[in-house]
Amino acid sequence: MGDVLGQEVVPLWHKDTDIQSCDLLVVPGGFSYGDYLRSGAIAQFSPIMESVRSHASKGGLVLGICNGFQILCEAELLPGTLIHNVDHKFICKNTHIVPVSRSASLTAGLDTVVALEIPIAHAEGNYFDHPDAIKALEDRDDVLFRYSDSHGNVTDSSNPNGSLNNIAGVCNAGKNVFGMMPHPERAAEDLVGNRDGLTILSGLLEQLPV
Repeated sequence: MGDVLGQEVVPLWHKDTDIQSCDLLVVPGGFSYGDYLRSGAIAQFSPIMESVRSHASKGGLVLGICNGFQILCEAELLPGTLIHNVDHKFICKNTHIVPVSRSASLTAGLDTVVALEIPIAHAEGNYFDHPDAIKALEDRDDVLFRYSDSHGNVTDSSNPNGSLNNIAGVCNAGKNVFGMMPHPERAAEDLVGNRDGLTILSGLLEQLPV
C-alpha cells in the first residue's frame, strides 16, 4: 500500500512499544490470536496498543480495518462492538458502501450518493451498541459508511451482516480514529480491477503533515 499511496511504510510488531514517529497508524485485518474469546479481545492488550492509545489521545490518526476495527472497539478507542454476523457464517465477497459523515476527514470529500465497491471478509462484522449510543453516534456525524446496494440505496437486503443502521464504519468523537469492516486496501489499484478503495484511503493523506 505504501507504493500505491506514495507513502513510507514502517512495519510495527505487536510486541513493539515505539511507533517510530509514524503520523498514521493502521491496524490491519487478519485473525489476531486466532480470534479467541472475541475478535480483538486479546489483541487489545498487546504492548503496541498503549502507544496506539497515546498517539490517538494526542490527536494522531489511527485507522482500523476489519480485525483492526474490532481491536479498536475492544480497546475503547471506538464506540460499539462487532458481534457475529446475523447468519453466523463467515462472509467473503464484494459489497457496496456509501459515505455518510460530512465532518470526518476520511469521508468528507466523498460523494454521499455514489456507492463504492469494497470487499468484506469477516465472521464478526455485525456492528452493535445500545440504542442511546447509536443515536449519539448518528447525532455526532460519526458514522463513516453504510452498506448499500450498487445504486447507493441503503436497504435491509444490502446489509450483509446485520449491522445496526447498516453501519459499515465509524469514527470517534475527535474524528481522528477511524474503523471500518470493508477492506479498502483490497480495492486500491488496477491490478485487482478496482480503485474504489483508493478513493477512501486518499482522504487520509490530506491530513498528514507535509
